[in-house]
Amino acid sequence: MSTNALLSGGPLSGEIAQLFWIFVGIAAFVYVVVIGFLVFALRRREGARAAPADSPAAHRAVRAIGISVGVTAVILVVLAVSDFMSNRVIAATPQDPLRVRVTAHQWWWEIEYVDPDPTRRVRTANELHLPVGRPVQLEMTADDVIHSFWAPELNGKKDLLPGYLTTLTLIAARAGDYTAECAEFCGFQHANMRVAMVAHDPADFGRWYDAQLQPGAEPASPDLLRGRDVLLGSTCVMCHNITGTGASGVTGPDLTHVGSRRWIGAGALPNDPARLSAWISDPQGIKPGTHMPATQLEGKDLTALSNYLASLK
Repeated sequence: MSTNALLSGGPLSGEIAQLFWIFVGIAAFVYVVVIGFLVFALRRREGARAAPADSPAAHRAVRAIGISVGVTAVILVVLAVSDFMSNRVIAATPQDPLRVRVTAHQWWWEIEYVDPDPTRRVRTANELHLPVGRPVQLEMTADDVIHSFWAPELNGKKDLLPGYLTTLTLIAARAGDYTAECAEFCGFQHANMRVAMVAHDPADFGRWYDAQLQPGAEPASPDLLRGRDVLLGSTCVMCHNITGTGASGVTGPDLTHVGSRRWIGAGALPNDPARLSAWISDPQGIKPGTHMPATQLEGKDLTALSNYLASLK
């Protein structure tokens, strides 16, 4: 999935795109006019003298300058009003939003869907699912340093500050895949801090949400059972949670449905068993500076663990 800052996927990003093209259009017009006057001035006959201050030519020049100043003032007012109107639309409080808490860490995104019923809250990582047409209000903070959530195809960007709560509204106009980036340098792995965003039709989103409420899938084969035993007997359980098992850590990403996610390490790798094995055995080699330590496992145990994690859809 790639990010296209000029492609609008919803009404809020559409406002930003409209404002962008207004600014670009006016700036291009002013540039052409200025270059035109410059060319005219350069083409004047060499050695020509300036007209006397009381001559008709001098009066015409003064009028032209006055008109230019007036046009410039009007342009600035148009740009200021356009900016104000767009910001008013973007900053409006959404009606009946889906609330999602986003916490930025070095270097991954913790995402929790808020529901008045605690049993219906969903926790995931590095992946945000949205229902088409419904506003999604992100309530965002940072755990360590300043981060910035930027979803150019659905809205602008907003900083995440430790100890503070900021909000950003996303509205997807059509189903599909989008990408969000961290737009504030947050450390060594700033470039590998992406969010896969998936917009669903409302019915599909409901099915995804209900699936996320389920505990981790029970192993369906001896190999997967071995993988779960390997996980529960390792230090993984100190940082990660898999609902329905003895793994209940909260320091790292929730792995209850890790097999359904598109990426490993917030965009460092595509998600499949082979790359899961590589990530588990040497995370520093893939994402230097990440806080996850290497896990020393023998070949069969590593394969079984990776297969088990990939089965957690």
